[in-house]
Amino acid sequence: MASKKIVVGAHYGLLDWIAQRVTAVILVVYTIILGVSLLAAPELNHASWKALFSGTFMRVLSLLALLALFWHAWIGVRDIFMDYVKPTALRLTLQVMTIVLLVGYAIWAINILWSK
Repeated sequence: MASKKIVVGAHYGLLDWIAQRVTAVILVVYTIILGVSLLAAPELNHASWKALFSGTFMRVLSLLALLALFWHAWIGVRDIFMDYVKPTALRLTLQVMTIVLLVGYAIWAINILWSK
């Protein structure tokens, strides 16, 4: 007779592993582009930073990088909570608080990138 194995958990596994790698690649590419842009700038002052982020390309790229960072952070923090915070109510509370903070940071980033 075959034994029944009880499977628990959400089984994020492979998709989250891939998401972590994809978001890491996005962050590396953004860091390289930002680094090259800063090295190419004749001087670093408020005007040069403002000029760098005034174009739509850099704004969209920055937003993409920030969203990748937030997603990357969410997966990592969620996994830490699932591994080390055993009381369900506390774990869910921490996860909800993390989601609220990350969404708030995303809204704040959009506001900063597209405010005049």
